[in-house]
Amino acid sequence: MWCPARKSHIFCPKCGLGVEEAVTKELEHRKVRILPLDKATLEILKDYIKRGGPAKRGDKNLIFGINRHRAWQIVRECAERAGLPKLVNPETGKIHGISPHRLRDAFAVHAVKLDDSGDGLRMLQEYLGHASFNTTAKYRKVAGEELKGWYDKLWSKEAKQGGD
Repeated sequence: MWCPARKSHIFCPKCGLGVEEAVTKELEHRKVRILPLDKATLEILKDYIKRGGPAKRGDKNLIFGINRHRAWQIVRECAERAGLPKLVNPETGKIHGISPHRLRDAFAVHAVKLDDSGDGLRMLQEYLGHASFNTTAKYRKVAGEELKGWYDKLWSKEAKQGGD
């Protein structure tokens, strides 16, 4: 459930609840996922925590005391410093900057290219936190060359079977 309530609203325009009630209800729907970490990253995080890294917000300990907007800025700045080029959507030609969501998409496409089996897609679904398998399956984008190769292979097998 998505609620468009904002700080300037008294009531949510979608569900009619008071803003605080609507935001609380929305936060209840957020998923908690357990993600694997490599040993090097885990050691860096442990060291960061030992040095007092986590931020305290109310009764919660946050690993990083930043909001989504700041995370987006950090990713963009790092991409610029690394000299990463803008991303071009091959279907539309639209140019996009690097963002956390685009990195997530790139990870998903990379994972599907390495393992597009049913089990691989199911694990990716769990990793990304998608409720629907169809959402995950959308990352299985077929490139023009890949489609041509599949089509050529289809006919070559049929030709071989017909020739036996």
